[in-house]
Amino acid sequence: MAAPVTAAPVVTRLRRLLDEAVAAGTLGTGAKIPTERALCETLQASRTAIRAALGELEREGRITRHVGRGTFLAELEADPGLPPAARGVLQTSPAEIMATRLVLEPEIAALAARHATQADIDHVHHCLRRGDATGTHDEFEAWDSALHRAIAAAAHNGLLLRLFDTMNAARDLPVWGSLKRRSATVERRREYERCHGEIVAALVERDPDAAREHMRGHLLDVRTNLLGPH
Repeated sequence: MAAPVTAAPVVTRLRRLLDEAVAAGTLGTGAKIPTERALCETLQASRTAIRAALGELEREGRITRHVGRGTFLAELEADPGLPPAARGVLQTSPAEIMATRLVLEPEIAALAARHATQADIDHVHHCLRRGDATGTHDEFEAWDSALHRAIAAAAHNGLLLRLFDTMNAARDLPVWGSLKRRSATVERRREYERCHGEIVAALVERDPDAAREHMRGHLLDVRTNLLGPH
């Protein structure tokens, strides 16, 4: 199993660790995952950070926790009560991901501009700074994902956040990662950093219209870079 990227957010490293174990066949859906203590050692993170990451994965529906029994990978396909989007995430494509992002994220950004607390803004700034400071593609992608989720959380709409998490889970698919790597250039990363800065500035200024437009412009650039002109 490849070592996780230490600079990436703990929840991102935990997702990657579990995904690699599933891909390697050492962990199956419904299986018990390592203990908090073992995860602390593997991910070089505090118990508090591990618990927060597990809580986020539980909210996303990727794990289930049972008092006295442990924590298990969720059996998504076995639960007919889940919405088709959650059960069928593996059948999506980069084009569908981008179409969905363009529907959801501009309005999420507008809501975040209205409803973000100072703690939300501080967390968004933290993700922005860490992303700008990274030296590798994978680290930047991890903090990029963390930034967009921090904005979604700042909207303070639980249903929208669940929809965002379902959509965002598709970004962990191998086809998405391969496409992002092939399309990555230094110039494009700098442009993404600039766009991220504009979005965050709009949140700070409590300007929903600017937040919406900057997010939409950013996602249109991402779509063009990944899929070509539309």
